[in-house]
Amino acid sequence: MGISLVRIDYAPYGQNPPHTHPRATEILVLVEGTLYVGFVSSNQDNNRLFAKVLNPGDVFVFPIGMIHFQVNIGKTPAVAFAGLGSQNAGVITIADTVFGSMPPINPEILAQAFQLDVNVVKDLEAKFKN
Repeated sequence: MGISLVRIDYAPYGQNPPHTHPRATEILVLVEGTLYVGFVSSNQDNNRLFAKVLNPGDVFVFPIGMIHFQVNIGKTPAVAFAGLGSQNAGVITIADTVFGSMPPINPEILAQAFQLDVNVVKDLEAKFKN
């Protein structure tokens, strides 16, 4: 049908970590709780962060392909519904993808890319190993 819908339940201080949907724009409606949400624009737009605190009834749109996140900043659970403009939006969780790939990306490449010590990268790869 070209669309999908999901209910997302967030524990207090829980998060939906940075991820992207390569085949869909997402619209999120907060029903309960308080979320801090945002997305980062493209390199050509200087990687600007667009973020907002949502309260019940608020809506936020995450453009197709943009890295985005949601964090429950409240002491109580939060509930949101998200609509995605594809029946198969795909999801790429950034940390899992970069540090948990199989086979692993060479730690020296990631150390240079993220300006980290290679031992930090190796530790991250061990944490995200599937």
